[in-house]
Amino acid sequence: MKVSSMTNIGRNREMNEDFLFVSKTPVGNLPNLFIVADGMGGHNAGEYASRRSVEIITDELMRSQEKSPEKLLEQAVQKANSAILEAAQNDPSKQGMGTTIVALSLIKEKACVANVGDSRLYILEETIRQVTQDHSLVAEMVRKGELEKSQANDHPDKNIITRAVGVAPKLKVDYFERELHLGSYVLMCSDGLTNMVGDEDILEIVNRADTLEEGTEKLVETANENGGKDNITVILIEPFN
Repeated sequence: MKVSSMTNIGRNREMNEDFLFVSKTPVGNLPNLFIVADGMGGHNAGEYASRRSVEIITDELMRSQEKSPEKLLEQAVQKANSAILEAAQNDPSKQGMGTTIVALSLIKEKACVANVGDSRLYILEETIRQVTQDHSLVAEMVRKGELEKSQANDHPDKNIITRAVGVAPKLKVDYFERELHLGSYVLMCSDGLTNMVGDEDILEIVNRADTLEEGTEKLVETANENGGKDNITVILIEPFN
């Protein structure tokens, strides 16, 4: 397995509220673990929410005796949700904070994915497939047929997310399992990439790169060239190399 990762503040933000985690070695009963978290909230609250959620998720996974990857990821994300919500209630400066989470463990030939919010996981082969579903107002409008997908990126409410870690006591965590094949790439990213670079351009950049590192750097560079309106985080994985 080869992995390349990068997080970048972008061109418009004063602080990087994204956080990433990469472990090619076991984390508790998971054989590996990759996480992208995109925090939100005033002052330092977004940065705290993303970083602390990742810490809680990894700690919970290390302690859990559960074997099922779905249950492991679900329980760990729920633990983070409770802790971030409690921290926000106890500290007025952290009220309203939250974070997206997309977490992945590669188990044999499967991608096991947990997702809350609008950070994404893609599988890239001859085509690019978005595995996760965005929990955002605009994405829900597209799914209901109220908005064309081509109109989504320019919609004024595109940054409103409908589900996040640390916002409400009850949280639904999406879970997906997808088969991977020789030649597959897995891309995890915050919306700082996907709001600035289209899916087909992402596929072309990765396919044209000579190395994973070059592909990762070019994705971040292109997002900044196209405006860099948000923090940009990328994890690019070649599972069978």
